[in-house]
Amino acid sequence: MKPANAKEKVTVLVVDDSAFMRRSICKMLEGNRYLAVIGEAGDGLAAIDQVKALRPDVVTLDIKMPLLDGLAALERIMQECPTPVIMLSSLTGRGGEMTLKALELGAVDFIDKTAASGPMEISVLAEGLIAKLLVASRVDVRKLHQAEAKVLTRPAPQPVFAHGDTEVVMIGTSTGGPPALQEVLSKLPAQFPAPLLIVQHMPVGFTKSLADRLNSICAITVKEAEDGELLRPGCAYIAPAGQHLKMRRRGSQLSAVLDLAPSDSLHRPSVDALLGSAAEVCGRKTLAFILTGMGKDGLQGAKALKRVGGRVVVEAEETCIVFGMPRAVLEEVAVDGVVPLYAMAETMLKMAAQPVA
Repeated sequence: MKPANAKEKVTVLVVDDSAFMRRSICKMLEGNRYLAVIGEAGDGLAAIDQVKALRPDVVTLDIKMPLLDGLAALERIMQECPTPVIMLSSLTGRGGEMTLKALELGAVDFIDKTAASGPMEISVLAEGLIAKLLVASRVDVRKLHQAEAKVLTRPAPQPVFAHGDTEVVMIGTSTGGPPALQEVLSKLPAQFPAPLLIVQHMPVGFTKSLADRLNSICAITVKEAEDGELLRPGCAYIAPAGQHLKMRRRGSQLSAVLDLAPSDSLHRPSVDALLGSAAEVCGRKTLAFILTGMGKDGLQGAKALKRVGGRVVVEAEETCIVFGMPRAVLEEVAVDGVVPLYAMAETMLKMAAQPVA
């Protein structure tokens, strides 16, 4: 993937309290034809000064730092000099919760820096970091800076409790997904008329933290999906990272299925796997939403849904942090709606309550 301006390299500011980690990240990016490190900082205050002085295209920012921690530094960066930021996170202690908070504050994405323990893992970590930096360099920082304001200023939709024929609602998302999910799910009433199944691309260990955080602020119940559990209206089930989420029917009841097939999919969980399962089990009674995210996961599943009469809605480009997944579907599928994020919950409520033709 090339940066938006292929004539110049994407400039990166590396921020971490560990000199070893800073050197490691610099080494990962060394020699990359599209990326160039233009500075380093070892604490939050220095990071803010460097962002203002150097104006990097992207910042890698550790959460735990002296003088000013990563969350406080991120908040000031987004307020004083909005810049795309990739967080360096950890699953230890409150790492997952703090990472989600960083995404709410405007970070584009994150890397689990504890995942690499050997040469092979370091190579994979470097590949992932480079990809995320290039994606972040294309993000419109105005959307990051305004995301929290939209959540606070948009009124919640009026509850709609009529039960249409919709059996299940699907949501697929990737980069920019956690704050987008918060925006949508926090506006749904506890009496939402169908179960919601969600795929959010995240590393193993983070989806439980995401579910717990969303559950604490939403009227509906939000949880990490468990294999074999019955799917209930008014409950959102997030696919555990590392496993595909699917469905099966038990008489009149729907239940969750977690498995590893297909093993060769680019993402696990996969939006395609989720939507494909819904097409087989619920057919035209499925309602699917594709939100912000990089890549094309969800395209094949959306096609499968439309073949059986299901409905598909994509997030509008105006609110997408990354318009990759919605664009891919929009270009090849006759979608049933293109909706900005702030209107997504209301759209979801109305469509779930409509009779299916």
